[in-house]
Amino acid sequence: MKDANGTLLLILAVALVAPLIASTFPRLKVPSLVMEIVFGIIIGPQVLNLAAVTPPIELLSNLGLAALIFMAGFELDPDRLKGDPMRRALGGWVMSIALGLAVAGLLHLSGLVLSQLFLGFALTTTALGTLLPIARDAGVLPTRFGTDLLAVGSVGEFGPIIAVALVLSGTSPTKAVESLIVFVVAAVLVLLWAHRGRDSALMRRAVELTLRSSGQVYIRLALLMVALLAWVAVELGLDFLLGAFTAGMIYRMFLQHAAEADVETVELKLEAVAFGYVIPIFFVVTGVTYDLDSLLHSTKALLMVPLFLLCFLLVRGLPVLLYRRSMPDPNHRRALVFFSATALPLVVAITTLGVEAQQMRPSTAASLVGAGMISVILFPLLGMAAYRRGAPDPETAEAPGPIGPEAPALGG
Repeated sequence: MKDANGTLLLILAVALVAPLIASTFPRLKVPSLVMEIVFGIIIGPQVLNLAAVTPPIELLSNLGLAALIFMAGFELDPDRLKGDPMRRALGGWVMSIALGLAVAGLLHLSGLVLSQLFLGFALTTTALGTLLPIARDAGVLPTRFGTDLLAVGSVGEFGPIIAVALVLSGTSPTKAVESLIVFVVAAVLVLLWAHRGRDSALMRRAVELTLRSSGQVYIRLALLMVALLAWVAVELGLDFLLGAFTAGMIYRMFLQHAAEADVETVELKLEAVAFGYVIPIFFVVTGVTYDLDSLLHSTKALLMVPLFLLCFLLVRGLPVLLYRRSMPDPNHRRALVFFSATALPLVVAITTLGVEAQQMRPSTAASLVGAGMISVILFPLLGMAAYRRGAPDPETAEAPGPIGPEAPALGG
């Protein structure tokens, strides 16, 4: 089963079983993406040794990561989040950077970690996609708290991606900034092209006629944007995650003036491709390549799991002090602390880069990912419990926007 075909068969089986278990036994409160990683560990070389990551599987996994980040960019709603919610979220993330680098610096000086930067930025992430279905099901998204949650989660995903591009890419700061400027110019050109195509009668007719046929111009355009901007980012020495995220934001703008029914259809098709196929592959492969031995055979690595869990709370939770005026209810602030500290998808990406760059020990990466898995199980439960104890939360004047009732969880 260790050839590419056999491994892919096992991965697809895991991708099917994980959400089935999550939906059949909702009291488990375990997101399917965590189950995908756990089952990946089980079928991987360190437990049953049934699967191996060959180049074709690695390619599919990278496509899954690109799709995950594309959907994160696609879910952003600038109109709803602009103003005070975004200013507070940005200010909080700047505080998180300072706290994250300070905590990572102390751990680096103590010899527990190799790199201050990789750990510091990993601690500043927030798993927005994991939080969306929980907040949606609880009726939180349309509220003022929901707006702040979306802003914090958006910055907690976009900020670390920029950090990866500028700081963790291995290039000099000057070259990284120059590359970023060139990338922004390229992204603007793509946006102008997409805007012009959207206004073109020929383009409108093509996308409308192929929306429910084999042509699928809308979907193929999304795939082209991801591939194009990811390629541009890599050619400039930046991380492909930046290209994928930017492609998601531009594609959302491209759809802004399309018919509502067409937008809903496109969203469903994108979700089917991303969450139904390639994103689960990324998370299962994460489990297959997870260094369980480094975690289980090191007392220090095991002890670092709860330590990193506390670090997530400190680094992402302390900036909630900025919300004392706008969010007077202490229960709501406690809820935002737990939601903000929920992390996993970008932790996986950053630790992967850190290990590849030999700036992070495999045992440290295993501890961080382990803490991230616990955070997506525990913190949302504690956050919702705190939110329910709070005062009634009024709805915002604006609708939830593109992050609507059918938004799925990243990774499953």
